Amino acid sequence: MTTMVDVARQAGVSVATVSHVLNETRPVRPDTRAAVLAAIDELGYTHNTLARSLVTARTRSIGLAVSAISNPYFTEILQGVEAGALEAGYSLLIADPHDDPAHEQKVVRLLHERRVDGMIVAPSAEPAGMVDYLTRRKVPAVFLDRLVGDAYDQVCAENTAPVRQLVEHLADLGHTRIGLVAGLPGLSTTTERVQGYREGLRARGLPFAPELLAGGNSEAEGAQDATRHLLAAPEPPTAVITANNAMTIGTLRALRDLGRDVPRDIALACFDDFSWADLFAPRLTAISQPSKEIGAAAVRLLLERLEEPDRPPRTLRLPCTYVHRESCGCAGH
Repeated sequence: MTTMVDVARQAGVSVATVSHVLNETRPVRPDTRAAVLAAIDELGYTHNTLARSLVTARTRSIGLAVSAISNPYFTEILQGVEAGALEAGYSLLIADPHDDPAHEQKVVRLLHERRVDGMIVAPSAEPAGMVDYLTRRKVPAVFLDRLVGDAYDQVCAENTAPVRQLVEHLADLGHTRIGLVAGLPGLSTTTERVQGYREGLRARGLPFAPELLAGGNSEAEGAQDATRHLLAAPEPPTAVITANNAMTIGTLRALRDLGRDVPRDIALACFDDFSWADLFAPRLTAISQPSKEIGAAAVRLLLERLEEPDRPPRTLRLPCTYVHRESCGCAGH
């Protein structure tokens, strides 16, 4: 088995220099670093990170607990987290809490038992147990997408202003009955997007009608039922906003089953853009979240927390992008 001594001999440097290159514990001249890396590659040396973790009490690993990993939004967040972690020399352990508070506590405990240096978590709608576990054990953590108080570092997209923008646009097109298929109760994203919906109505002088707000529970099947409920009202909406991409799929299914054409019979706009949104006919007007940037920012916050455990917590809100297409009823975008 190739050892660090072999690498040092091949590169013509000391074992301490090889260690500094591998562990990034001290600056090394670029030509010396290049010689060490070339020797590592030539000899096929594999650094023993486990042995190093026993000395430093760090495993250089991050735990990521995110539900619905198959959702394109969270997939892109995962890509951002992974890229940021790898760039910093960290590995990633991933678990899916399934948006279930009891399972969330279990996966957070299991990640902690794997001795990760810190965690990045997208909280469930009832995160108190999970937060209490992290707090009592002083586990460095960052919450992403969904906010939980202000005692932890957090990163998310802007939620309120983008939904307000969708409402105002639809109202400017002449719609006075605008429905919202909202997400799972208890999530900060749901609360903030409903707030944006109500602000948009108020800004255009439209009354809030409770029957036009339907819960889709942040998933396709729930949105399908919610859309049917909205369109069964005595005065159904002439435009609908969906509050995430999974619910957009459910709403589209319901509209298809009901024989409603978008945008001829009903206008549609959605929060969450996804890669095939412009393949639908009509193409979907949407709010695009900076998913990869959210993931990368979560890693940066966690690494800063590991370096400065006592600094005040920060909440980052990243701006979204309005993507104007045709499902809202506008042609030629």
